[in-house]
Amino acid sequence: MNKKFLCLLVLPFLCACTTSTDTTSVLPNTAVTANENYSYADSLSNKKLGWGQGYNCNEKNQPISCVEYNAKYGKYSAKFLSENSKSIALTFDEGYENGYTAQILDVLKDKKVKAVFFVTYDYVSRNPELVQRMIDEGHVVGNHTWSHPSMPDKSSADAVQEISKLHNYIKENFNYSMTLFRAPRGEFSERTLELTKSLGYTSVFWSFAYYDYNVNDQPDNAKALKRITSSAHEGAIYLLHAVSKTNTEVLPDVIDTLRQNGYTFSVSQL
Repeated sequence: MNKKFLCLLVLPFLCACTTSTDTTSVLPNTAVTANENYSYADSLSNKKLGWGQGYNCNEKNQPISCVEYNAKYGKYSAKFLSENSKSIALTFDEGYENGYTAQILDVLKDKKVKAVFFVTYDYVSRNPELVQRMIDEGHVVGNHTWSHPSMPDKSSADAVQEISKLHNYIKENFNYSMTLFRAPRGEFSERTLELTKSLGYTSVFWSFAYYDYNVNDQPDNAKALKRITSSAHEGAIYLLHAVSKTNTEVLPDVIDTLRQNGYTFSVSQL
């Protein structure tokens, strides 16, 4: 497999939920409905692509694949790298709760850093107090789909429903409108990017991720700290998994080290 496009995100999230067959829900911040005609999206390529930032970087330490994919897929409101500034966006994927999110939120509050938490329906339904805390403390809650499927495997109507059902659930239960989307496992196609864009969402991928998601094989703290901080670059979008004990323990030092190196933290550029 080409290392440049090596997919680093392979965690299979288990979602114990049942989806409805209703296809008439309307996203509150768009005019798109789940029973709309998807002829344009269906005319686009549905070749499944698995995202991973790879190892080849430019002179700014930015993964070259991110620069190339921004240029190729930016027309679909897809971001693999944000603007060229020394501001890093911290994002956390939440497929299930492993007891660390509250600690992560404590660190972010203490360090005065805002982050994005991408959630599934199963996560939200089991942990409403944590989701409410994310919102109350000024973080961004992002859409990680209702049931965590590979989006290119879904019909256009079903793919839209994966986004719209969770969007509406969050709106109805938390009075919060999501605008950022992360494709499960980083798998996408031109068709699914267009469908996501049509719902008023930005598809947020990442320019840094590492092997942090296996809860039974956690990386060494010192090595993880070095790996995370040495990969910093302008416009970085960091993907960290909140199920990781290592991430939780090194997060304060990550933030302090990156700040000492001249970086700031923001998610407003996403």
